Amino acid sequence: MTISYDVADGQQASRASEPQVLGPDAKTGNERLVGAKTAAAGAPTLKAGDVKAKPADGRKSGWTGSGKAKGEKPEFHRRTTPPDLSKALDNGVAAVRRNLLIVLLFSCVINVLVLSIPVYLFQISDRVLTSRSLDTLVMLTGVIIGAVLLQAAFDAIRRFILMRTAVELASQLGSPILAAAARASLNSNGKEYQILNDLQQLRGFLVSGTMMAFLDGPFAPLFLVAIYLIHPHLGMIVGGTCVLLLVIAVINQKITSRHFSDANQNQSKANLHLDAMSRNSQIINALAMIPEAVHLWGRDTAASLRAQVSAQDRNIVSASITKAVRLLTQVAMLGWGSFLAIQGELTGGMVIAASIIGGRALAPIEGAIEGWNQYLLSRNSYGRISTLLKSSPLNSERLVLPKPQGRLDVERLLYVPQGTKRVVLNSITFSLKAGDSLAIIGNSGAGKTTLGKMLVGSILPTSGAVRLDLMDLRNWNQRQLGENIGYLPQDVQLFPGTIKQNIGRMREDASDEQIYEAACLADVHAMISELAHGYETVVAADGAPLSGGQKQRIALARAFFGNPRFVVLDEPNSNLDTNGDEALARAMAHAKAEGITVVAITQKPSLLKCVDRILVLADGSISMFGARNEVLELLADRKKQKAVQQQG
Repeated sequence: MTISYDVADGQQASRASEPQVLGPDAKTGNERLVGAKTAAAGAPTLKAGDVKAKPADGRKSGWTGSGKAKGEKPEFHRRTTPPDLSKALDNGVAAVRRNLLIVLLFSCVINVLVLSIPVYLFQISDRVLTSRSLDTLVMLTGVIIGAVLLQAAFDAIRRFILMRTAVELASQLGSPILAAAARASLNSNGKEYQILNDLQQLRGFLVSGTMMAFLDGPFAPLFLVAIYLIHPHLGMIVGGTCVLLLVIAVINQKITSRHFSDANQNQSKANLHLDAMSRNSQIINALAMIPEAVHLWGRDTAASLRAQVSAQDRNIVSASITKAVRLLTQVAMLGWGSFLAIQGELTGGMVIAASIIGGRALAPIEGAIEGWNQYLLSRNSYGRISTLLKSSPLNSERLVLPKPQGRLDVERLLYVPQGTKRVVLNSITFSLKAGDSLAIIGNSGAGKTTLGKMLVGSILPTSGAVRLDLMDLRNWNQRQLGENIGYLPQDVQLFPGTIKQNIGRMREDASDEQIYEAACLADVHAMISELAHGYETVVAADGAPLSGGQKQRIALARAFFGNPRFVVLDEPNSNLDTNGDEALARAMAHAKAEGITVVAITQKPSLLKCVDRILVLADGSISMFGARNEVLELLADRKKQKAVQQQG
């Protein structure tokens, strides 16, 4: 049975004046209908001497809201150590730089050893063949074999270091990025989670051939000097080619960057569609939406591929020109070197050695051009990671407050979703004392679920504030706040794992006693006991093998885990049968006995019997707020008036 709250018939009166609210009478102390502003002004205020809360087990001895026994000093003014995600980024970058310095040392030795082959050829051509000395040949060959083996060993070592550097970077930044993305997703559609893919991009770049080219690039001047010492003309040829290749690299960057950027943006959109398909696989199959879902994904994927083709076409042309220039340079060096040899200025061995060294000098530049796209992707990935970690609200230091009592103050909430001009919530103001229970009702689209999310901080208001024990939710330490509130969302989601883990919020330090108490408080222990494996029953991401009602009741127990002082339940009985409704009513009674402040969003009248107050939302604004019986009587009167008007 669903109760229909027809607010339209009372909107004419409510729009002409402020919304009707039940508040204390100044003279008698009894509740009466008053204006919202009057109720807010007359709301109880929390004084310094009132910071006392009843413990979860109902003890009345000197228990304080800080969780300390009477006589012990509460942990005021102790600040939590923030995660400092920015420092985690700095530590990761410092580790990369430190290891890259070591790799550069190995690269220096490797590039010096590279000269051993040209020197060997030069000595063979100009000394061994002319002297016909077998001893010299054996000695030179032995030395060059040692140099080659040493070069191979050093190259393997630097690759090992780079691989471990990539792993260290991922291990240091993975958790901070995920934490920052989870926090940043409050104000977005969750696209920040894709920044984890940026971390994989950085890992891939650190062990790529492009990175090797960048590491070898600084030693190109060494080879230029070697060629110049052989003959200045050959050095000028290689130097001019280096400048030409750099010009090609700059042009390549300008003509490909926009296309690569478009490809990445469209691929991100396609990934979002893919994530949505994986989350809604049952709906897609049940409603035969597979062609439409595939079309949406394919549209963005095709756009990404088109942009990639355009960018890669230009990149391939640049790489081909670069390769042709490098080969022509070697031809020029051999041709001009042969001319110089004919003139008697060089020997044949010098010409061959200069050609090999010239190829080695140009190879890093060619490799950098071929991998320029990978470098741009990695640079953009690092920029997104840096922005996410440095701007995260988790970096802010927070004061550790005493355990809250559960008093709730909502002040002039306004919510306009980003990118729209539609006002979802407007001037929402009300207060609840610790231990009060409230039902939020209203027609579909009135903003009930949005308000519920705002009460637990999962959505931030455009303006206004939600205060728990006078402190704005944004100024609470996030971990402390999460441990003292509970939330049952409208769309119930369980995590892959056991029922025990889900009730315990996946915390490794959750004790069996805490899980049992939460199950009893939510009145789901009997239901869990009927399962074949009880609390050790394994559930999938979609909640299988549990039914919708069982999932909802497990999520209800999760909301009550840890004896929270404030709980928000969004449509907690939408999937429940009669037995489930009765269990929910008992859970509400348990919460009342424990002094837990409860806000329930509902459309079913059965839950209204379990609350102290009712708030009626209409078009994002408060239409009525007050004691349960008074509001229900007013709703009944309005319904009668509308019936009379229709009959007349």
